Amino acid sequence: MKAWRMLDSGDCSPKFVLTPTDVQQEDHLMLEIVGLDSTAQTVYELVIDNPPASFDEICRRLEIDDACLRKVLEKLLSLGLLKSTASVPPKFTATAPDVALEVLLLEQQEQIKRARLYVEQLAGRYIRTAAGREPAELVEVVSGQQAVAQLVEQIVRSTSNEIRFIDKHPYAVAPAVLAPVEAEMLRRGIAYRALYDIAGLATRSVQAEIEPAIAMGEEARVIPEAPLKLILSDRRLALLPLQSNPTMIDSVVAVHPSAMLDALSALFEALWRTALPILSPTATSAGARSLTPEDARLIALLTAGLPDQAVARQLGLSYRTFQRRLGALIEHLGVRTRFQAGLQAAFRGLVPAPSPPADQPEAQAPRESGADGEQRPAPRTPDERPGRGAS
Repeated sequence: MKAWRMLDSGDCSPKFVLTPTDVQQEDHLMLEIVGLDSTAQTVYELVIDNPPASFDEICRRLEIDDACLRKVLEKLLSLGLLKSTASVPPKFTATAPDVALEVLLLEQQEQIKRARLYVEQLAGRYIRTAAGREPAELVEVVSGQQAVAQLVEQIVRSTSNEIRFIDKHPYAVAPAVLAPVEAEMLRRGIAYRALYDIAGLATRSVQAEIEPAIAMGEEARVIPEAPLKLILSDRRLALLPLQSNPTMIDSVVAVHPSAMLDALSALFEALWRTALPILSPTATSAGARSLTPEDARLIALLTAGLPDQAVARQLGLSYRTFQRRLGALIEHLGVRTRFQAGLQAAFRGLVPAPSPPADQPEAQAPRESGADGEQRPAPRTPDERPGRGAS
């Protein structure tokens, strides 16, 4: 179904444009990528829907200026989107869109490919130039809330491989503003690793903000207290507040490739190795299938280390109801204390085991082969048996 929408724009725009009612207004101008403005796309759609259409018919339907329409038709003909008949006066029909537009889109893709190659060349020149920079130029201070917000989004969108960040209050850009940007980057295949400060995490909605990001591919972990707020874009740039404990962020430091950038990257990796994962309640491990979604979310929040009051708020429960829910979970696990409940959750695979540091492989007990070839733990020496301490 089509609907007329009135325009109030320049002299070269039709007074009315034909817009599908089931398409969002911002999605209507889908052909800008091949060089068609709103007027050209409107004329093109009209000819597709009403072939063949004469010059006068198009003018009458769209109430468009004659000179403007001639320019639009010339452009559509030159792009191969329209054909004119040999009749007098000529009438216009559309070339099959899947053929004509595919050619134009392929041309655009080729131009984008050439532009990307040129960007890579410029990036290489930039890096070579940066290597000879003065030390003071390797660290850049950006001031002003608007400038900081713009820089944050620019850095995120220009990332090629991975974003790593430490999330901590306060925010230069509201998380709700950056969430769509993260979703777009994740769809493009950009990796995200996030470290969340417990105090900051407790003030946000894990279910509404963090879990959707995890579902899209973000790797999220939590640390008791973040030492600083940080964004790392690939291995090329770091962004952190200028002040150590700001109440608001209106100045940031951008660190370019240098020993300082390497140190910030190493700090993130060290914190990452000791952080606990934020679990998604939708994870389908063998042990988790016995849990209700509510209990799975409760375990995820407790594993993250949030205080009881914060967990209750995240679940939308009163503190008394939360205590009853927690007691029921402990009973379900067949234990009496929260410590035992944590052990049972780990034994049953309800929470993942912490990953060892990359440079420290997991210690393995000595093993020996039995007569049937099966690997078994080696017998303990007397000093290793329970009750005997090391000398």
